[in-house]
Amino acid sequence: MRIRITAVGIAFLVSTMIVSVAESATKDDAVSLVKTAVAAIKADGPEKGYAEINTPGGKFLNGELYALVLGFDGIALAHAANQKLVGKDMIDVQDVDGKYFAKDMIENGRKQASFWDEYKLSNPTTKMNQVKDMYCERLNETVVCAGVYRP
Repeated sequence: MRIRITAVGIAFLVSTMIVSVAESATKDDAVSLVKTAVAAIKADGPEKGYAEINTPGGKFLNGELYALVLGFDGIALAHAANQKLVGKDMIDVQDVDGKYFAKDMIENGRKQASFWDEYKLSNPTTKMNQVKDMYCERLNETVVCAGVYRP
């Protein structure tokens, strides 16, 4: 039996591997993404840093793992997965259980340099309500966050 690998076959294998990596994001991946986002914002300034995070298909989005930045006033300043949320006031947004998760992240960010938070949302990959573990770091008057869904 002879197997012939074509460019389409290779592209399929690579895309399958990328999806598998994205679906198996870990808490360490979330921490790493936040640290990368914080470094970009510090190096390039908020305007360029937020623009880089907001870039569709950019390095701050990998499947269900993405970076976001919330101002202490509740305004979404950057969101790698959903640019429609940028500029929106998230302070009164609730998860599926009624938890004001943005408010909690902001309150934690005022008290701690870094922290984990959890809430329940619809996972865009599985379309199921799942607990999301969100890692955040305070940067000036913002929290920079990324999270992973629990299986």
